[in-house]
Amino acid sequence: MIAPLVLFLFSGVVVVWALYVPGAKDMLLVAGPSAIGSLYLFLQALVRRPARALRWIVVDGSNVMHWKEGEPDIGTVRDVVGRLAALGYTAGVVFDANAGYRLNGRYLNERALGRLLGLSEERITVVPKGTPADPAILAAARGLGARIVTNDRYRDWAETHPEVRAQGHLIRGGFRQGALWLDLDA
Repeated sequence: MIAPLVLFLFSGVVVVWALYVPGAKDMLLVAGPSAIGSLYLFLQALVRRPARALRWIVVDGSNVMHWKEGEPDIGTVRDVVGRLAALGYTAGVVFDANAGYRLNGRYLNERALGRLLGLSEERITVVPKGTPADPAILAAARGLGARIVTNDRYRDWAETHPEVRAQGHLIRGGFRQGALWLDLDA
């Protein structure tokens, strides 16, 4: 939110300068649209700001999709996201690049996985091929001040993300006798 404001202020100063300095009117061609665009982005950020008040939770989609009998199933992720919504959380889901191959035998992007989950693509992240999802999951959780739904312990990342050692930061779950359970339920 601060970047569009700074860009708007800078562009505004350049517009005023270009209006009063002889021979600088050409700067209006750049500064004018920049000021309008950055004002638009700033106003959009203001409108979306209440989203920060949401109780975010990050779901390790590639981990959760294996919770039912070890087989990849998008329905498992959908069940978890539904339970989280019922508990008042807004879920963001992060997948490894190969998640689509495991689920449908082909690459699936954010839009395709979002459709399968009934979520907007803005709430889905598919990390690039060859990139581990763990750092993206940990960074998203840290940025949102959120906890993580996973059975992974992130031991390899505990040095740079000590919050994974904090009780309750990682929310375990699974299925018992066909019923979903989450550490949140207790």
